[in-house]
Amino acid sequence: MNQAAPNPAQAARKTVVSLRDVGKVFSSGTLALQHLDLDIYQGEILSLLGPSGCGKSTALRIIAGLGDASSGRIVWPSGGEDHSGDVGFVFQEPTLMPWASVFDNVWLPSRLKGISRAAARDSVMQALDSVGLHAFAEAYPRELSGGMRMRVSIARAMVTRPKLLLMDEPFAALDEITRQKLNDDLMRIQHELGWTVVFVTHSVFESVYISDRIVVMAARPGRAFAELRVDATRPRSPEFRTSAAYVDHCRQASATLTAAIGRAAETIDGH
Repeated sequence: MNQAAPNPAQAARKTVVSLRDVGKVFSSGTLALQHLDLDIYQGEILSLLGPSGCGKSTALRIIAGLGDASSGRIVWPSGGEDHSGDVGFVFQEPTLMPWASVFDNVWLPSRLKGISRAAARDSVMQALDSVGLHAFAEAYPRELSGGMRMRVSIARAMVTRPKLLLMDEPFAALDEITRQKLNDDLMRIQHELGWTVVFVTHSVFESVYISDRIVVMAARPGRAFAELRVDATRPRSPEFRTSAAYVDHCRQASATLTAAIGRAAETIDGH
């Protein structure tokens, strides 16, 4: 992987989890990941940027414990085997229970841990307040817009206060205005709570706007191709999208992604 020059601030930051030489082969024989090395640092927003089929979502699921690596290691400096309580996951679709209220959807992770509705009330309402849905606690998913349903999904992931939030293209199906608003909300909440976020996206523009680091992935097999840093203060204002610095970062990320796709094509042609 072509890495950015060492960053002293990053070097001093605590590592939350690392992937070392991780590979994944599915039962069909598909090689999804190979030799993936990745460090995730406390308090950062890290984007995994790449085309479909490059293993971004597979890597996320392995970190979350929703799938096993076929080779390599997942290293948690804190030790232990079960890190499910340290990780929140936001899927591509909100996956809400249509028969349950917004409150009960957000309560679900606490409920599965044996925490009663009454005992969970404060934490659920705090999570809903953070995503601007305090007034919709008793509403049902069918009564909400797509963006609001995604906010419920984010509140559900954050209600247990995880150390690491994994987000698998959560805003891809939303219109551009809603997507930009949720990007801003994500950065605000991350700044307030000190989350570590790993964000999967196809969008160069989204990755540059929200991220401290971008890992560009190449496909077939999926692996980290290059690492880019976005040295701009967060949370960022909408004006950042029209700045020269943003344009430069987008140009660099786009060129790197094009090179990664080209490398993948060379691999396929050369078998």
